[in-house]
Amino acid sequence: MTVEIIYEAHSTTTDNEAGISTGGLPGLLSAQGRREARELGERRRGQDIAAVFSSDLRRSVDTARIAFPDGRPPIHEDARLRECDYGEFNGRPSRLVAARRTRHLDVPFPGGRSYRQVLAATDSLLQDLARDWDGRRVLLIAHTANQWALDCLLAGASPEDALEVPFTWQPGWTYTLPSGWSGHPGGTSGPPR
Repeated sequence: MTVEIIYEAHSTTTDNEAGISTGGLPGLLSAQGRREARELGERRRGQDIAAVFSSDLRRSVDTARIAFPDGRPPIHEDARLRECDYGEFNGRPSRLVAARRTRHLDVPFPGGRSYRQVLAATDSLLQDLARDWDGRRVLLIAHTANQWALDCLLAGASPEDALEVPFTWQPGWTYTLPSGWSGHPGGTSGPPR
């Protein structure tokens, strides 16, 4: 069996609207973001989702709670789904952060994390999902770095190449987590061990 993963980016924040990269900061949904969260819930109702896993950063938690206000499916907050922490660049203009992304695949942002650390955290979550949710469909609500990590870990994207591609929103991505997933050494892509 496998785990079907539906990935959704958190809804629009006031920082998104201002061209700011929130990074490791909590973030606040805008009025548009609250509407988008309600639409996410409507779009995903009736899809036999066993559980929702959300980043524990406020913008993702609020997206999940607005989308599924009755707590069905159950919502689990998980720090492994946090956005890349840009350290000294949290809350700075997005154009500055975007210009530095490829420099921080392996080297953490000053005072923050590297994208390779996001890969490792996402990989750790995938190991738990494979063990605990085999044969089920789960929904992840997180950030652009997590979607990048899923592309690398489950869709075979090269980490170096994937960082070059700007994030483009769409109404969800679907990934298949193979049975027996035991992670990838160093967060590199390839078949399960």
